[in-house]
Order: sequence, then structure tokens, then C-alpha cells
Amino acid sequence: MYLGIDVGTSAVKALLIDENSVTLAEADVPLRVSSPKPFWSEQNPTDWWDATLRAIDDLHRQNPSAIAATRAIGLSGQMHGATLLGADDKPLRPAILWNDGRATRECAELDAALPDLGQRAGVATMSGMTAPKLIWLQKHEPDVFAKIKTILLPKDYIRFCLSGDKATEMSDAAGTLWLDEQSRSWNQSAIEACGLTRDQLPHLVEGSDITGTLRATLADRWGMRDDVIIAGGGGDAATGGIGVGAVSHGDGFISLGTSSQIFVASDKYRPKPEELLHSFAHAIPDHWFQMAVLLNGASCLKWAADLLGEADITALLNRVEVQHDAPSDILFLPYLNGERTPHNNPHARGVFFGLGSDTDRETMVQAVLEGVGFALRDAKSRLHKAGTQCDLPGVIGGGARSRYWIKMIADILGKPLARYEGATKGPAFGAARLARLALTKEPVADVCVKPAIEEVIEPDLTRHDAYQPRFAKFQRIYAALSDEFTPE
Repeated sequence: MYLGIDVGTSAVKALLIDENSVTLAEADVPLRVSSPKPFWSEQNPTDWWDATLRAIDDLHRQNPSAIAATRAIGLSGQMHGATLLGADDKPLRPAILWNDGRATRECAELDAALPDLGQRAGVATMSGMTAPKLIWLQKHEPDVFAKIKTILLPKDYIRFCLSGDKATEMSDAAGTLWLDEQSRSWNQSAIEACGLTRDQLPHLVEGSDITGTLRATLADRWGMRDDVIIAGGGGDAATGGIGVGAVSHGDGFISLGTSSQIFVASDKYRPKPEELLHSFAHAIPDHWFQMAVLLNGASCLKWAADLLGEADITALLNRVEVQHDAPSDILFLPYLNGERTPHNNPHARGVFFGLGSDTDRETMVQAVLEGVGFALRDAKSRLHKAGTQCDLPGVIGGGARSRYWIKMIADILGKPLARYEGATKGPAFGAARLARLALTKEPVADVCVKPAIEEVIEPDLTRHDAYQPRFAKFQRIYAALSDEFTPE
């Protein structure tokens, strides 16, 4: 058996699969995000660990014999989070997350110090990345900065708790701005530009490498053997790719999770920072990927449902679908947590445009769904400009549960989309696959197979045409408001 653990933003997810990739047990434990100041986003690392223990305890209750047969554990997690440990290896402060926007000035400072950073790091300097957060800490929390012994990413803090090892792998390290993507090694000049030393960073491995073994006390807790290995794992985007077999050049998918991504695997390192794309090392050796990253996805739907007091999202979507006969009269900018591709604006915020006294909740929710679709189309244009193509992307993540939403996105994009069997398994499933690769050393192609296509959803070209003026207006509204998002 192989155990995958995904340290997400909204939950820690654990999933147990057998040698035939059949899921035997899974568990989710919710997490909360703290925003102590505007544009801040933080979580306590100890909450991740408590949730991980609860999730695996739940798997043990569900299927103790399967847990006992676990031979390898793989890790996935939200990227970019600055998790800072002191001399006692305990967190010094809450982790600063991927959607935190406080370090915009520090991005400019980093660019001025290292003009070639985007080409080496595979992405333009953005406040959500790890490096500018450390410059911010040095200026605003110097006492904390001076105590930093080790900087870990979220999933790698869980690795440390599981095994005592301080390691990370290429796909997650890629999101720090400290990795030289081409050579897959730490970039010393970028580390020094943040006032840090190489000793404060974990050692680098590939996602399918072994980093250590499970602590004996934890093995006893879950009835496991004393030689359960921990694999390198991957950042959540890369493990999502591993889970759907997006490992060969041109393989891709759209993720509709808390955030959204358009991911396309690549056989070479192809940096395009000027297009605000992420060109990162994949979680398997000698592979890379390009990605358009949107900070908002299915989280917008949850936000709208919560705001409107709708506890049953499925029932809400059914009502919206029944009423939907044309593009919504309302437009929604889905930038609740800022935006990366194509705007690189952490201060952007959500906007409803066109509300009237006759606007009902179904119309508002339709606008929210369309807004995410428009943002995906906006981001996809940057991949197109970079010459990156994916013929039939599948849709994964929590949003993939809704065929209606996938059909809407296909209509907006004017391109067919695939629904995969088990599309909502997500990064935890990919992490379990990496655990298997680390243990068995099988060929990647034998393990990272694509899921069966449940359905190919073709776009309605009449609706696609109807969306064109709405999309153009969506872009004009952002352009008109972009300066207004800047804090005074």
C-alpha cells in the first residue's frame, strides 16, 4: 500500500492506494486561514501536523490492515509557504502562504539586485513566492529573521515531523525563486540576495527519491512496519500532474481547486517570465512544466455560497444551471486573493459589475462561475503566446465535480475538455504514486498512467460566440480598475 498526504490550504488530505492504484481509504481534515492584516495570509504549521495525524488516524480506523501494509509515503502540498524553524526546530511564527500579498516592494528590490532572476527561476518575481517574504521579514520582523535556523515548505514541515529529515524536492523548491530550474540546484546568488545562507535551506532531491523513514513512534501508532520510506513528493501542481499522468511533453490539465492552474508538461526548461508563466521543474527527474497560475478557483464558488447562505453547493449549481439560458448580465472579477497570470497583481480584488434590484442569487453565482472561466481564458492566452499547446486538457480538483461548470468553461474557451474518472482525487493521489516510484523504482510511464476519460465535453460554438463580448468587457473592467486596487 502507498500513502499520499496533501497539505492543502483548506484541508489536509490523506489517501491510501494499493498496487493497482485502487483507493482503499481517504480522509480530509479542514484547515483555517488567518488574515491578521489586509493582504496577509497565514497558517500555523502545527495545525498542518495536527490535521495530518487526525487524517492518518482516520485511515487507520477505516482500514487498519491496509494501513499496516503501507510501504511508502508520498507528500504534496501548497507551494511557496515560508515555514520558519528556530534552533529548537519549532516554528518561529505562522507560515506566510502562497496567496499573501505583503511583499510587493521586496519583489522590486529583488529584481533590481538580480535582473536575470526570472530566467533562472522560471517565473517573474511575485509576492506569493518564498524569497520576497524573507526580505520582508528581515525588514519588518528582524528578531524573527535572526533566529531562523531552517526554512521549509509546507509539505516538508510534515516530512520533518514524520521522519526528522529536512529535505525538499525540485517541483516545490521551484516556487521559492531560489532554485536554478535548468540545473535543478540552489541558486546561491538568489539565496544571498535575501540575506540567507545555503545552510538554512533543506537539501534537494527528486520527487521520486527516498528522503528517510517513518519515525518508530508513528509506525507503532498506526501499526506499520519500521521501514516505511518517505518519498520526496512534490508541490501540489506537480503532484496533480503525476496523478493524471501529465508527464510527457504536451500533456496537460486544468485544475479547479482552491486556486486554478493550466498545466502543460514539457521535455525541456522553457522559461517565459515575461508572459507571467511559471516554468518549473517537475516532480520526476529530467522533466519540467509550464503553468498559468490563477490565485482563485473553486474557492470563489465556496465564497459565494457562504455569502449567500447556501449550504448545499450541488443544489445551488442545479438551480443555476436550470436558469442559465445566456451569459449572465452580471460580470464578476474573481480576484478575491489577487492574481498572478496574467496580471501579477496581489492587490487585485473581486468585483461584481452590473448588479440591479432584480439580480437574484442564481444570476450572481452564474457570474462567479463565468468569472473564473474568463480568468482561465485570459491566462490561457499567455500560454498561447509562449507557443505552448495542449490538445485535450482534463479538468481536476473539487470544481471538476460539476459537469455544468466544465461545460461552461469549454464554451468560454471554445475548446473541448475531458472529464477523467476519479478527477477529484487530486495531489494526494499523485503523492502516493511518487511513494510507489521511490520504493519500486519502476519506469515512470508504467506508474503515471492517464486515468480513463469519462467524457469529452465539446463546446457549444453558439454560446462561445455569445461569450466574446462579455469576455472583452471583463478585460476592460479590470483594465479600468487596476490602478484603483493599489493600496493608498
